[in-house]
Order: sequence, then structure tokens, then C-alpha cells
Amino acid sequence: QLQASGGGLVQAGGSLRLSCVASGRTFSRLSVAWFRQPPGKEREFVASISRITGPTYSSDSVKERFTISRDNDKNTLYLQTNSLKPEDTAVYYCAADTRDIWTMKKVGQWPNFGSWGQGTQVTVSS
Repeated sequence: QLQASGGGLVQAGGSLRLSCVASGRTFSRLSVAWFRQPPGKEREFVASISRITGPTYSSDSVKERFTISRDNDKNTLYLQTNSLKPEDTAVYYCAADTRDIWTMKKVGQWPNFGSWGQGTQVTVSS
């Protein structure tokens, strides 16, 4: 199970640190990722990290402002979001899978992660 938290209301230019705590003892072996779903839009990829595939971001804009990281001792995935913009407003979801991301993409299983968190709302006001 995954439990996401850390969302909230913030002004443009502000920062939030999202967390996702995973239950179980194999967190270090998991591929993990953040997705988001803006209002009225489909869910989209934000960032991911796995044992084989290092940190990957959806765009240069996200890469410049967001940082994905993990603490395997705490079974926790993080997404540090800085310089937030109104277009970053969305429900943010964490996801995890036992397969490596490279494998998932190769066999056409991206982004079918096995586990998803409940989502945390991020609202950025202008």
C-alpha cells in the first residue's frame, strides 16, 4: 500500500514536499514514480526512479523545478516541488511496481504500475 501526503494550497513561486510512504519490506527494490491529474485532464507522468533507470522527468520544465528522491530506510518516496506554477495544480499520485521501468516500457506495460496511492491535492494560486 502507498500513502501520499504533503499537498496543499500554495502561491505561485512557492514550494511543497510531497511524500509517499510504502508498506512492506521490499521498497528498495521497487520502481517508483509520481503522476498527476490536472482538473479536467488525464493523468500524466511527472517523474520516476528505479534501480536501473535513475531519476527521469517528464519535461525540462519539471526537471528544473522538481526533484524526485527516495529514502529506502524509511520506505518513503519524495517529490520536492519548487517554483510552483498554477498549471502545476493537480492531484498528485505516487505509484510503485516490482518491475524496472525500462522493462515496463519495453513490454508495453507503461505506465501500468501495480500499486497506486490515493492522491494528494496540490493547488497553486496565481
